[in-house]
Amino acid sequence: MTSDKTTRGIFLAFAAFAAYAFSDASVKLVEGRVSPFESAFFGSLFGMLALPFLLKKGDKITDIVKTTARGLWLMRFVASGTSAIGAVTAFTHLSMAEAFCLIFLLPSFVTIMSVLFLKEQVGIRRWSAVIIGFIGVLIVLRPGFRELSIGHLGAVIGGLGGAVSIVIYRAVGPREKGVSLYGAGALGTITISGICMLHDFTWPQGTDWLLLMSYGLLAALATVLMMFATKSAPVAVLGPTQYSQMLWAILLGYLVFGDHVDLPIILGSLLIIGSGLITLSREKTRGVPLPPSVASGPQASLSTTEENLD
Repeated sequence: MTSDKTTRGIFLAFAAFAAYAFSDASVKLVEGRVSPFESAFFGSLFGMLALPFLLKKGDKITDIVKTTARGLWLMRFVASGTSAIGAVTAFTHLSMAEAFCLIFLLPSFVTIMSVLFLKEQVGIRRWSAVIIGFIGVLIVLRPGFRELSIGHLGAVIGGLGGAVSIVIYRAVGPREKGVSLYGAGALGTITISGICMLHDFTWPQGTDWLLLMSYGLLAALATVLMMFATKSAPVAVLGPTQYSQMLWAILLGYLVFGDHVDLPIILGSLLIIGSGLITLSREKTRGVPLPPSVASGPQASLSTTEENLD
């Protein structure tokens, strides 16, 4: 029975990351007609529909703004909002494969920040993983050989913001409610993107509304699927399934956007994914919270750990 339950959890996790990938494809299809700020804002609003499913027994809607550490909650609020905007910008200006490739640096950023701010002891394997990850990025970016864009900056900001959110979770520990962590991410994205979009706001038209709804609702669906996945299988088992998003990115990029994936992107992606898997393996051994799913919406900032989803 346990084996069946774990298999079900893994299946749900793969389904969740497929939903995240289609969500990101939806926001990319809006490219040029709606600003990344508006995309993040409306997508986050639609994504809030996941909130009722995340409430545990005894939780209330108002718990999304309650916290045991207000300062850290506000830092997560800002980091998550900035991360979502950066990730949407990356998907708007880059191919899906390249955007995911850079955002997948998140585990490396977490390692570095954990040393700087949490004073964690990091061994040779985790530092090696960081180095491998950054070598992969250099291969993908090829600085000096190609022009870099705001999309590349957005991807790095997306990964950095997500890493800050994880480090903050580790700092507050399991005493913080999952719905509060979710609230910091979702409200941060809605507030920050909402303010930023005011200077050049235009109402989405026609099918763009459907694409923004798809962006937010699919991310919400993915969040709920991950919640059920973590109730069926350990997070340590589910962690590597997030890299299935790269396969979806390549497939959707080719079929929908006509993206060309060249050899440097493939090689760099393999190194970055390998770096992330090494980090996941070491953190599983050490028993620390694993990185959450990599996605461009506020749902990505909700750490999918047993402590806050059970």
